[in-house]
Amino acid sequence: MRTLRASELGSFLYCRRAWWYQLQGIRSQNQAELQGGTAFHHEHGRKVLQAQMLRLGAWAALLLALVLAAVGLTLLVLR
Repeated sequence: MRTLRASELGSFLYCRRAWWYQLQGIRSQNQAELQGGTAFHHEHGRKVLQAQMLRLGAWAALLLALVLAAVGLTLLVLR
């Protein structure tokens, strides 16, 4: 009994013939398009990670601003 991967199931659901070719070890003839798609997905993943890091930085800056405002107001009231 062998394990089915999610990509294999997706390939089967999209095109049973393509899944069968893949199972037989026959490579697709559109390798350039596949490599272009892979490069696109890597670049998209990098941009998503960058956006997540920027969002985290923005939340940290907001938190720091709130803390500094609270400290400033506290010092102003204590004077």
